[in-house]
Amino acid sequence: MDMAKGPLGRTTAAAVAAGILLALAGCGGGDGDDGSKNGGAAVIAPGRPGEKARTLSPEEAAKAQPDDSPNAADRAYVRHMVEHHRQALTMSALAPERASADAVKRPAERIAAAQRPEIGAMEKWLARYPAPSGAPAAGHDHGAMPGMATEQQLGELSAAKGAAFDRLFLTLMTAHHEGAVKMAGEALAAGNNGAVEEMANEVVATQSAEIHRMRAMG
Repeated sequence: MDMAKGPLGRTTAAAVAAGILLALAGCGGGDGDDGSKNGGAAVIAPGRPGEKARTLSPEEAAKAQPDDSPNAADRAYVRHMVEHHRQALTMSALAPERASADAVKRPAERIAAAQRPEIGAMEKWLARYPAPSGAPAAGHDHGAMPGMATEQQLGELSAAKGAAFDRLFLTLMTAHHEGAVKMAGEALAAGNNGAVEEMANEVVATQSAEIHRMRAMG
């Protein structure tokens, strides 16, 4: 992952922004040379290592905040992850009736409980940030997404029961989660929006933990 473009770069930008928003004490009504001659609160922007901090007017501080406008990578990630999660829900819904081991039913329950609200949050994000007019139409080749089960594999899972279902579910869901983690890493490297970064980091954290659990059962 290109960390300069990913979470490290945006975390640094966020730290700078937080520093910019730190108000200096004793502002308002003074006529000192502190950037607040018009009665506004001056703010301080930390400099880079070895550089002095700068005192900015509120207007200058607002302009200096990082732009986290969604880009094409953000929109593609959220759109694809909605479909990715939906398939995980489809697979998990089979477990209560077809799995034989409680150790398989439990992760299926966790997956459903976690990913259903995540889909809702992602759909709200897509509604808030629609693709700009003139942008290329979204593709529908969901099978090209990493970790997605094929129609044949889904059919085999639907037909399986007992220990055979348990083995196939763990195999397919582990691959599914690994694909989701890969997609999240790509979004962290190429995306720009802070909310999408949080979504992707959550996917990496929760699904990596599930991968370890399912591998231990396999």
